Amino acid sequence: MEALLMSTGVVALAEIGDKTQLLAFVLAARFKRPVPIILGILAATLVNHGAAGALGAWITAVLSPEVLRWTVGLSFLGMAVWTLIPDQLDDEDARLSGRLGVFGTTAVAFFLAEMGDKTQIATVAMAAHYPQPLWVVAGTTLGMLIADVPAVFVGDRFAKRIPMRLVHGIAAAMFAILGALTLLKVDSWL
Repeated sequence: MEALLMSTGVVALAEIGDKTQLLAFVLAARFKRPVPIILGILAATLVNHGAAGALGAWITAVLSPEVLRWTVGLSFLGMAVWTLIPDQLDDEDARLSGRLGVFGTTAVAFFLAEMGDKTQIATVAMAAHYPQPLWVVAGTTLGMLIADVPAVFVGDRFAKRIPMRLVHGIAAAMFAILGALTLLKVDSWL
């Protein structure tokens, strides 16, 4: 249960103001069809984070426990710093094709935007840390939906009211705590 809760919370906070959340705003404004957009986000996240979770689980099989602990701990600390750097939506990420339909456009755009993104890297690190990678993937996917589904419904009107620096600071603190606890060999975080 810890893997699910931590993965959900960390990713939900880290996703606020992330380029994929900005992409959700753009898609909602362009298509005005929330259900296929949400389903596209879900499909893309499951595939992307599923692969990241599998990579994290594989890493645990090939690295010694000590190397793994340092790798995961330092990854979390790196994520803390990265979370403090605000994302911007690139023109390439915002370029959408109507040929794929709303669902297809959303799924492809989100999948590509998540490649190498903070939440994907966090999924790898958490799946390497927790022995339940499926719970990690479920949690990171839920965290993405918690952050992105409201963006689909309320658009950028709501985004302007969110204290982004505070939210990013909280997410960065969570990553830093996870990193420190991992490096200090604290087994349970809850």
